[in-house]
Amino acid sequence: MAILSYFLTRVDLLLYVTTCIVLFLYWINGSKKSSAKMPPGPKPLPLIGNFHLLDLKHPHKSLMKLSERYGEVFTVHLGSQKLVVLAGYNAVKDALVNQADDFVERPDTPLYRLFSTGKGIVFNNGESWKTMRRFTLSTLRDFGMGKKTVEARIQDELIYLIEHFKSHNGKPFDTEIIMSNAVCNVISSIIFGKRFEYENPVFKKLLKRIIDNEKLGGSPKLVLYNYFPRIMSFFRVEKKFTQNISEVNEFLSKRIKQQRQEFNANDISGYIDAYLLKQEQDQTSNKTEKYFNDGNLAMAAFDLFTAGTGTTSTTLQWAMLLMMKYPEIQKKVQEEIRAHIKPGQMPAADDRKKMPYTDAVIHEVQRFCNLVPMSVSHTTTKDVHFRGYCIPKGTEVIPFLTSVLYDKTQWETPYEFNPNHFLDGSGKFVRRDAFMPFSAGRRICAGEGLAKMELFLFFTGLLQTFTFLPPPGISREDLDLTPGSGFLLIPHPYLLCAKLNC
Repeated sequence: MAILSYFLTRVDLLLYVTTCIVLFLYWINGSKKSSAKMPPGPKPLPLIGNFHLLDLKHPHKSLMKLSERYGEVFTVHLGSQKLVVLAGYNAVKDALVNQADDFVERPDTPLYRLFSTGKGIVFNNGESWKTMRRFTLSTLRDFGMGKKTVEARIQDELIYLIEHFKSHNGKPFDTEIIMSNAVCNVISSIIFGKRFEYENPVFKKLLKRIIDNEKLGGSPKLVLYNYFPRIMSFFRVEKKFTQNISEVNEFLSKRIKQQRQEFNANDISGYIDAYLLKQEQDQTSNKTEKYFNDGNLAMAAFDLFTAGTGTTSTTLQWAMLLMMKYPEIQKKVQEEIRAHIKPGQMPAADDRKKMPYTDAVIHEVQRFCNLVPMSVSHTTTKDVHFRGYCIPKGTEVIPFLTSVLYDKTQWETPYEFNPNHFLDGSGKFVRRDAFMPFSAGRRICAGEGLAKMELFLFFTGLLQTFTFLPPPGISREDLDLTPGSGFLLIPHPYLLCAKLNC
């Protein structure tokens, strides 16, 4: 019996090893077969794919290196998933603008499922997405996007922001929360028809959750969760992320419920009221396509509230840091402000046309800080023939914005902070096609117009009033411009001193 047991054990082991070898060879063969017409890329390892080639804290740096080797269109394997990366201005423009319909949809990934129900604006697809985006753009315009009404809201918020900066009496302070407060109040006034006091504890807690998730969203553990969800869920790596989302959604649900109870069709004060009015109109018209449902409302409010806060406030944080780092640039901006805006007068959107240097600095801040390096993924709507390759339907595609904003063929000094990128020889502002911080094509950021106005008015108003300096004992050479990790590239925590201008 002992001999028989030993023989069976050896046979079982041999069978197990043989099966593993056969499966491995089958996997390799299948990988070659299915990738025959796919763009080139590094050879994947079993199970992990190309994860061994990525710096998970800064994957955009790894993709830049891979693009230098494999070109403008290449394939990476993350776990068992194949992703196509579009690198450089020409490839990204071709896909998102010239072949927009082929690349227009969003993928259904585990990470996106954590905070999206497949509704709303950012992660929605098909006719529902088109309807929501049209309605949102139209409503934002109705509430003053790019007009004097929203300009006045930003100017009002600028007054509160300046007073907060003054309250520190020139002593060092952190700008992260207060910048988020100010920017969030602008989008809140558009969504809800009201702003919140900076010291409101519910509001402060809410902003903290949004900021936390901006950092967690691109963290190594959630990147791994996206491609190994079952394994990573075992360790509950997504727990904090989903808790933060739940708290934001709970706040928005209460606001929507309150506004539904107080709804008056003759007094439409914001986006939610406009949506409720549209729901009422659809019910009376007996439309068969009910896109204006509660699910789309909740998700659209979430998209606007979170996206309308983090990107602009973080860009302003980078702007303040860069002004401390480059005081000669800060001084030139302030000279232009003094030349075109009278003392005591608030900056206005129309002033931008007269202030090319300030406009160039703001654009260069956006380019240099490279805020959303990987953009938001797209997916192909069909088998797509693109630049000599065939990308199968449903393939996740990364419009790699770092490679556009740092494209050596488009920018003279891509890795330097250089406002001259946006100025001609006579000092006039020059638009650059490769300036794509808001992405491009059908999925370009719906709040682009609002963000541009906020950046100009907040930045100009703050530099009109203050000069920004590093804390005592810290030289400008000590200031760190390397970003932290996350979905947004947020600067490492820093303190600044806001010295009142004479």
